[in-house]
Formats: sequence, C-alpha cells, structure tokens
Amino acid sequence: MKKIIKPRYLNILFLIAIIITMVPTSNAQQIKPTSSGYAPANGTKVYYEVYGDGEPIVLLHGAYYTIAMNWGELIPELAKTRKVIALELQGHGHTPYSERALSRATLASDVEQVMDHLKIDSADIVGYSFGGQIAYQFAIQSPKRLKKLVIISSVHKSEGWVPEVRGAFKNMKPEFFANSPLQAAYDAVAPDKTKWNKFLEQMIASAGEPFNLGDDNIAKITAPVLIISGDNDGMDKIELAKTYKLLGGGISAGFQPMPKSHLAIVPNESHVSLMKQTKKIFEYLDNFLQ
Repeated sequence: MKKIIKPRYLNILFLIAIIITMVPTSNAQQIKPTSSGYAPANGTKVYYEVYGDGEPIVLLHGAYYTIAMNWGELIPELAKTRKVIALELQGHGHTPYSERALSRATLASDVEQVMDHLKIDSADIVGYSFGGQIAYQFAIQSPKRLKKLVIISSVHKSEGWVPEVRGAFKNMKPEFFANSPLQAAYDAVAPDKTKWNKFLEQMIASAGEPFNLGDDNIAKITAPVLIISGDNDGMDKIELAKTYKLLGGGISAGFQPMPKSHLAIVPNESHVSLMKQTKKIFEYLDNFLQ
C-alpha cells in the first residue's frame, strides 16, 4: 500500500526546504579581514575574523551558516566605523567539529573566550537566529562584557517560534541538507569535511530540544536591546511583544520616557529574506548603536 503523507507533514518538509536552500547571498564587494585566527575556548578552538577599527562589535551567525553567508554584505558597512569581530560557532565553517556537548551557555562562554583572546573588555553583540539565542545567553551570563545587544529574528525560548517552525525543528534529518548551499559552504572552509553529518546530527538534536532562557533572566538584562524581526519570519509576534515588554518596551511613551530598548518589525520579510535587507538592517543598527 502506498504511504500517504499528511498535509501537515508536507508543510513541515516545505518549510525545511525553504530554510536550507534560501540562504543569504552576498552581492557586495568582499573585503578581507585585517586579521583572523583561532582562539582557545573551553577545550576547543573558535575561528574568528576581525575587520576595521573603532569600537568593537561581535557578530554571531545563524545555524549552519558561515561568516560570509550571514554577514558578507553587512561587514563592509559596519567596518567603516567599527572594529568588527565575526566568529564561527562550534562546528560551523572554519571552527572544527567537537564532541563537546552543544549548549547555549557553553557557546556564550566561547564568545567571551574569543573576546579575552583579542583583549576586548566589552562589546556590542549582534546575533541572528541561532546566534541570537547565544547573544541572549551572553547577556544573561556575562552582563559586564556587554554594551548593547541586537537580536535579529531570534527567540529566548522555544515558544517564541510559531508551531510550524517548532514542528520543522523536530522533523529535520541530515539527508534534507544533502547537496544544499549550506553543505557547499561547509565543504569550502571546514577543516574536516567528513564531519558534516556528525555536525548536522548535533545541531538537529539541539534544535529539537525545547529550551527556555527564562523570562526573569531576560527582564534582568540592563543593556539596551534592539530586536529586529520580519513580520512573517516564523516568530510568534504575541510572544515577541511579551519579550519586548520584559525589556521595558511596549509602553505609552507620551506618559513616560521612551524605553532604551527598541523593536523593529520589518514588513513583507521572512526569516531568511530579512537578512538580505542590508540597508535596512544597517540603518537600524547604526541608529541604535550610535
């Protein structure tokens, strides 16, 4: 008997296909880093690139991405006035795969270790998607190292995603990524290409596990926070409004001072297409970080 695939499952497969194939591409002129290398971090090493001069800003990429894929268009703009530190998280890009347990707390600690290696006391932190989760965790556990926080299309708990996205995370399989642009980018720079499937298994297992960094912890973040979201990027906007309220937003500014944290909802954008809006993203960043 022919197996019937339920419409809901088809929708999840379609969503996964979008996530792994519609990766950001860069049409901007690429600039070379002023320096790059590896920083020792919690029993492994983390690859980083440094661009420009000025006040430091740290960029944390989304799941399965490399520096170039996520930030290729934005780095040249930021590097005109800032010292940009872009790093690749455990198993991503140039950073080797590790059997070390994949946890947000450990990855946030890795970020701090890279800052120590580069002798950076504190910095603005920008995280997209999975990198945004690590940025939230960094703000919670290393508040003295943080100046301002920018979260792009990301959540601090599983409930922040709409149900379809949570379902997609639970149903991902390594074979869905075969011959995708993500694999091509990995193969181009990974120190050991044979670790691709192990890396996928590790990331998929992590994505399928519910997590919650804690509303109380988010409310304790004292640094100004900018949240940027696409209107249709897979984030539950009711939960997003609650998060913004935890950060001091969602008030009537005519009756009390304007909050130090900001919320930007970009119209007609998905989770992936949002990162292609370089001019908009840079404008929000520049105005907030000045």
